[in-house]
Amino acid sequence: MGFILSARKETELVNKQDTRLSAPRVMIIGFIVLIVIGMLLLALPASSVTGRSIGLIDALFIATSAVCVTGLSVLDVPGTFTTFGELVLLVLIQIGGLGFMVFGVLFAVLIGKKIGLRERLLIQQSVNSYSTQGVIRLALNIFIIALIIETFAACLLTMRWMHDYGFARASYYGAFHAISAFNNAGFALWPDNLTRYVGDPTVNLVISALFIFGGLGFTVILDIIKKRRWKDLSLHSKIVIVTNLGLIAAGTLVILAVELFNPATFGGLTWPQRLWAGYFQGVVTRTAGFNTIDIGAMLPPSQFFMIFLMFIGGSSGSTAGGIKTNTFAVLLMTVLAIVRGKADIQAYKRRLAVDLILRSLAVIIISLGVVMVSTFLLTMTEYRSHAEFLTLLFEATSAFGTVGMTMDFTGQLSVAGKAVIIVTMFIGRLGPLTLAFAMTRGSRKQPYRYPEEKILIG
Repeated sequence: MGFILSARKETELVNKQDTRLSAPRVMIIGFIVLIVIGMLLLALPASSVTGRSIGLIDALFIATSAVCVTGLSVLDVPGTFTTFGELVLLVLIQIGGLGFMVFGVLFAVLIGKKIGLRERLLIQQSVNSYSTQGVIRLALNIFIIALIIETFAACLLTMRWMHDYGFARASYYGAFHAISAFNNAGFALWPDNLTRYVGDPTVNLVISALFIFGGLGFTVILDIIKKRRWKDLSLHSKIVIVTNLGLIAAGTLVILAVELFNPATFGGLTWPQRLWAGYFQGVVTRTAGFNTIDIGAMLPPSQFFMIFLMFIGGSSGSTAGGIKTNTFAVLLMTVLAIVRGKADIQAYKRRLAVDLILRSLAVIIISLGVVMVSTFLLTMTEYRSHAEFLTLLFEATSAFGTVGMTMDFTGQLSVAGKAVIIVTMFIGRLGPLTLAFAMTRGSRKQPYRYPEEKILIG
């Protein structure tokens, strides 16, 4: 009897330790540590062109924006930071985009350290894998894929800018924007972001290809590389690809249709430039914070539609934020199935599990709550600026979706408003469910079920 009680106490102790050191909590702590380190480095006088510290609040804001690959900034990045500061920013973007666990795996492999079950569980959570099997290889593949894509894109951008800035400066610009774009960060080294290249085919295509691939998710990219044929792809990959293509087409067409005759945005552009601007702004809205036209000068219908796209974001396991395209697709398929009177949710001759549908609904509801609470708090903290509600909703959604677009309002945020956006970016990067799991004791099977009773719906 004593042995049984002793074993039970030991099991409870292990469970408590597992709860304290659960994967979601370790991820939260890891991101916080990375943000704090980034804040301290960016606050150094060596990071500022004036030789004076930018202050801890602004440094915290920008460090959080970089680690959470958002792109929002309360300061003019190229006019504020030295090369050292920009390199700190770049490192934070790369680690934050790929996940610190990926770099942890790379370091462990290089020094020959054995990776145990606990580390594998953390890696699984970090890279959004189905299981712990093969997560080490997956993490290494993520790093290799990112390195190859970013290097190739950096070379293309270097060749484009070499005539304008010389080889050394063009190489630096190419590397910075390739990393920023692939990780869906949206930081640029020009005060006007990319508006000077609104009609440039090379810049538009390379930058958009980077954040599209970065927003697809590494699981999908690896699936495409390995299987190559559409019919052999997993259901997840098919849903992600189709949903992305649909949103790209919808974003491009809506922005073009609404802004085509807006003199404040498309008025001074040629027809080819308008087409490029419509495509770029329609595609970039879901993932990265780059812009080739003035977001604040766009018409309210365009801005509202962009809020919808930012809320959806990229795909699971990618460098993008939002509720994710696959979550949106599951919700859409669920609604269509209910309207058609079908008992099962089906796609490509496969049936979706009920727990998957419930999880998607939970993500959407929690995400809506985060955006609404963030917007509500901004209406209180920014009342003196007399900002319009659409502007505040745009800012909150951009922070949650880790997009980084702004209607020229981020720089006007109060200290309290900055705190709201910092927390919103952090939640958006980690994901609402990760935070929810971190605050709970974990799932427990209920040993009983109550009688079922129906309620009225609709």
